[in-house]
Amino acid sequence: MTWPPQRLHAPDPATYSRRQQEIHDAIASGPRGSVRGPLAVWLHSPELAARSQELGRYCRYDTALDARLSELAILVTGRVFGSEFEWQTHKGHALDAGLDPDLIEDIRCNRRPDFTDPELEVVHDVTRAAHETRTVDDALYARAIEVLGEKRMVDLVGLLGYYTLISLTINIFRIPPLGEGAADLADE
Repeated sequence: MTWPPQRLHAPDPATYSRRQQEIHDAIASGPRGSVRGPLAVWLHSPELAARSQELGRYCRYDTALDARLSELAILVTGRVFGSEFEWQTHKGHALDAGLDPDLIEDIRCNRRPDFTDPELEVVHDVTRAAHETRTVDDALYARAIEVLGEKRMVDLVGLLGYYTLISLTINIFRIPPLGEGAADLADE
């Protein structure tokens, strides 16, 4: 597949302002280990980059959600937005977190997985509803609070907001997927 040209590239490191360099170094020295994709593009607005990467660090590494729940929500978000870069970045993390490859494939193909774990099911359902209807109905909300509790529900909503920002950045600035391979999310 040929990708449309990227609209906005990361700033040239040779032209970084002092603040851009500080933010770059803070991101690169943290758990992400590098600055690429949407975070690199955000360096055009160093304060957005600084604040977003701090929120992202919390959403990715420090919420009350365990890694499998977080990665499930991230994959579903990437799928709903058709964000190839996000999908490719997090598919391996999802497998490492213990998500079943068949569940991941169902999400990739826009099929609702068969769930045996109520936490995974409610995270999936809340994520899909949030992105598709921009809310959750009373029954789903009650189920989510019962299964996740209030703190994890708040963290889930925060994570969804952050990864919506990520997905919009990827899509609007046409950040290409990783590598030269075929699109994972291409319509079949």
